[in-house]
Amino acid sequence: MKRSVHLLSLGCAKNLVDSEVMLGILAKEGHAIEASQEDADIVIVNTCGFVEGSKQESIDAILEANHLRSTRPGQKLLVAGCMAQRYAKDLQKELPEVSGFIGINEVPRIHEILKQLDEKDADVKPDVLVETAPSFVTRKPNYLYDFATPRYQLTPAHYAYLKIGEGCNHPCAFCSIPIMRGRHRSRTIEDVVEEARSLVRRGVKELLLISQDTTYFGKDLQVSDGLGELLKRLNAIDGDFWVRILYTHPAHWNERLMDVMAACPKVCRYIDIPLQHIHDDLLLRMRRETSRAHIEYILAQLRSRIPSIAIRTTFIVGFPGETDAQFESLYEFIGQARFERLGVFEYSQEEGTVAGRMDNQLPSKVKKTRRERLMALQQQISSEIMASKVGHTLRVLVEKQGDRHVGRTEADAPEIDGRVLLKGKGWRTGEFQQARIVESKEYDLIAEVANT
Repeated sequence: MKRSVHLLSLGCAKNLVDSEVMLGILAKEGHAIEASQEDADIVIVNTCGFVEGSKQESIDAILEANHLRSTRPGQKLLVAGCMAQRYAKDLQKELPEVSGFIGINEVPRIHEILKQLDEKDADVKPDVLVETAPSFVTRKPNYLYDFATPRYQLTPAHYAYLKIGEGCNHPCAFCSIPIMRGRHRSRTIEDVVEEARSLVRRGVKELLLISQDTTYFGKDLQVSDGLGELLKRLNAIDGDFWVRILYTHPAHWNERLMDVMAACPKVCRYIDIPLQHIHDDLLLRMRRETSRAHIEYILAQLRSRIPSIAIRTTFIVGFPGETDAQFESLYEFIGQARFERLGVFEYSQEEGTVAGRMDNQLPSKVKKTRRERLMALQQQISSEIMASKVGHTLRVLVEKQGDRHVGRTEADAPEIDGRVLLKGKGWRTGEFQQARIVESKEYDLIAEVANT
């Protein structure tokens, strides 16, 4: 039976691609994709299970979706994604209203799963109470989509995420991603390039490379300098577009990769490199496979080899045992490094992780205070960096948000970074244009159309 489906995707861009794959497969099989839950026969909530806040957001979304089912009797509710992958057994008991739980490996089987659920419903007698929903979860996921896999693009038409790998081999003490997503596995360079060509032909102006660690790309396939080779191949594709690299790891950066970036004009002068901390004792306890000396060397090399590069990073405050002195060293480092983009997370104690079992877990108040101090410092730094852009003309990718136009520069990834607020008329959605910066805010710029 062909059904209508509504999907709510939560969490990161990597999860969003899984959502696009599920919808692409369903659309290919003839199911209708609906933008509103009230118009759908089936609702899928693709959950995030990374930290406590995201897990609570996922639970709230499931409960809200279940509440809205009252407007459409018989509507099925499915839960997919990281939280389903990790907690399916617990959720079966806590959420009897859910029709089924779908793991990471089951993403390509979504159509068959819907058929199984229909057949199961047909076999249930009216007077039989079904206490728990079925779980479709493989405990050690190894799935990775390829170019032949259908995708239903959920991003605006002018940009798309390109997942080049899945899973993670890093032993970070605070992270549960390997538990949920499995070991690292890379796509082939040829397969990624083929998908990139297809997206560019469809009018995509920005390809965002994602994985749990994009700098690990190809290592499992014994490909030397995998990410660098991929960047060269992507840069050679005909067309006017950007390539943006997200989710890199400081342990795998080297001068060869930097030089490839510098030599490829289509690759944005932007990197996302989560550092998590700077104090050597904390980096060791976090199992980050790096050191302060290495981080400072990499940052210096990036700035010297790739002029005007914008560096985004994230840090964790309140890791178990983090002392006042260790936090102050992080505060001072951020003041010296002056990152263009920066985010701060309060440490979240996750079961099954090494850090989750550590002594000296810090109070929430301490974590919150430390985060607020770092973000206040970064706001000042960002305000100064933004002010330095006034009077310059920058290339922006134009987007529509509500009834106004905004733009993003090479230094702005979608959703997580700042914007260029575009004044006046003459802006073309989904196109590159020149913008003259006339004002600045803490994180955003304000621009007019540049006379060209």
